[in-house]
Amino acid sequence: MTTGFDLYPDRNVIALRVDGELKDLATEVTDTQTTEPVTIDSPVGLDILRHSTAHVLAQAVQRIRPQSNLGIGPPITDGFYYDFGVDEPFTPEDLKAISKEMQRIIREGQRFTRRVVTEEEARAELAHEPFKLELIDLAGGPGSGADAAEGASVEIGAGELTIYDNVTKDGEVAWKDLCRGPHVPGTRMIGNGWDLTRVAAAYWRGSEKNPQLQRIYGTAWPTKDELRAHQERLAEAERRDHRKLGVEMDLFSFPDEIGSGLAVFHPKGGIIRYEIEENLRRHLLRNGYDVVNSPHITKKDLFQTSGHLQTYADGMFPPMHLDEVVDDEGNITRQGQDYYLKPMNCPFHNLIFRSRGRSYRELPLRLAEFGTVYRYEKSGTLSGLTRVRGLTQDDAHIYVTQDQVREELTTNLNLVLELLRDYGLNDFYLELSTNEEGNDKFLGEPEQWRTAIDTLREVAVESGLELVDDSGGAAFYGPKISVQARDAIGRTWQMSTIQLDFNQPERFALEYTGPDGHKHRPVMIHRALLGSVERFFAILLEHYAGDFPLWLAPAQVVGVPVADDFAPYLDDVIAQLRAAGIRAEVDHSDDRMQKKIRNHTTAKVPLILIAGAQDREAGTVSFRFRDGSQENGVPIATAIERIRTAVSSHARVMTAEDLA
Repeated sequence: MTTGFDLYPDRNVIALRVDGELKDLATEVTDTQTTEPVTIDSPVGLDILRHSTAHVLAQAVQRIRPQSNLGIGPPITDGFYYDFGVDEPFTPEDLKAISKEMQRIIREGQRFTRRVVTEEEARAELAHEPFKLELIDLAGGPGSGADAAEGASVEIGAGELTIYDNVTKDGEVAWKDLCRGPHVPGTRMIGNGWDLTRVAAAYWRGSEKNPQLQRIYGTAWPTKDELRAHQERLAEAERRDHRKLGVEMDLFSFPDEIGSGLAVFHPKGGIIRYEIEENLRRHLLRNGYDVVNSPHITKKDLFQTSGHLQTYADGMFPPMHLDEVVDDEGNITRQGQDYYLKPMNCPFHNLIFRSRGRSYRELPLRLAEFGTVYRYEKSGTLSGLTRVRGLTQDDAHIYVTQDQVREELTTNLNLVLELLRDYGLNDFYLELSTNEEGNDKFLGEPEQWRTAIDTLREVAVESGLELVDDSGGAAFYGPKISVQARDAIGRTWQMSTIQLDFNQPERFALEYTGPDGHKHRPVMIHRALLGSVERFFAILLEHYAGDFPLWLAPAQVVGVPVADDFAPYLDDVIAQLRAAGIRAEVDHSDDRMQKKIRNHTTAKVPLILIAGAQDREAGTVSFRFRDGSQENGVPIATAIERIRTAVSSHARVMTAEDLA
């Protein structure tokens, strides 16, 4: 019988697909089956490499701490983790010891060998592993625990249970784990392109009601060079971390007195946010949007009608019970009602649409709002401005006839790409998030979902951008296209989303009068161009590493006189810039000129204007740029015009050439 080893002797091939299903290289293949190699540097190959490294990590931990219990160990973006039930938390010294033990296991050249087992056999072999038993037990059958927790599907697949043995050269089973597979053929293939990165606490199956485990994170790559390149990217990402830059540049903060995940923007951050929002409003008005506004709080019934309470209650803040009236004897004389902070804006916009009769002549009706919403994110998931509890969405809901759907989707996708390019983001691909048939999380008729998905796919394909499928990633009310943008250091961020919704118009009984005089149901499009203002702010801050384009910079120009005698001259120049709409000021501090220049360079001010005796006599100024270069003797009128042009064109000014 032929195996994958026979078919693909290339050492870069670490697994294969047999009739489309991932298998180990040791799998026997018949002549009638179709096979395809999986290389170590492919996305699937990297997942296999990382999951195999997670197994080596778990084996090393149990060699050092035999009483530790195994959780799950899936691959994740750029790495892997494994969860452990242990008596004492892991220390940095523990990580060093575990890394050394992993190196020994890798050098031993153990083989990953797959076994199919019955439920009874799995229970017997894993009797000492309570978390593995729970995965098997959850729904009472093999494979039923695959959806028990994020990442659990790598442990248990549908239809059968499998255990992977780590077998030594002598044929002895050195260690084993419940696992779906596949794995690399042996531990030597893991090589030296891996590292353990950190330890964190994690609740079993993501619930605070369950035991707290210790999670060890790591990363794995095909070669040592690729590992080093990844580590350099991480170091650069750390230098760009918006939480760090936010403090250094005095942009925003999260005061303890307000609460976790609730940000305040300082004056410098506030002006950046203002420019982001105003630029977006200009785009909206040019593209036929109507601006609306809605309250932050509403009665419970609204979110029951929309379906949010049925599907999203865990992500909402607890209700406030209001308006109840009690007499002196404690009797309730008027029933109160539950009010919720809004997690979404769409139900409010539906009420605006429904507030009066609508004609087909009004459609598309585009309702836009910078609506602040509140979501009860778990404290452990909060992360600066990228994951908060209070966020402002640049939200819009568009009501169209069935015949208008395709054109409106195309128009909105083009608007998204135009807007992101306006902010210096130019590297995109699209992701199509769909439902899973049979999953009752997704509301609506299957035929409606199929129609919506087909329409979104056609629009995405016509854009010419790369399209990636995201099965099961849709919202409960409809599928979506999301624009994924790569930043300056190659990281991918989900940006804008466009979602089709046949469900909400039905739930709210939305209608318009068609040209035939009859009532018809509109189709609803949910659209967020930037996602949330807070998250987009963080992405831009990291993308530019704080060196914002001139139009976004908090202080666009700072004047530095060569000596105090020339400050009045610069005051006049700066006053002219302010009159032209430029954010400009003169540094009147007692610091020496060179220190002032250093201070404003560190503060990432795009342009410094310097003036001395020659400038005053000639009516000129000197530009000093972010790269340290200088352009002298620029006439004041010319300087103002060049600055205004750079602001209006959204240029990023780092050198003299950028302001030419």
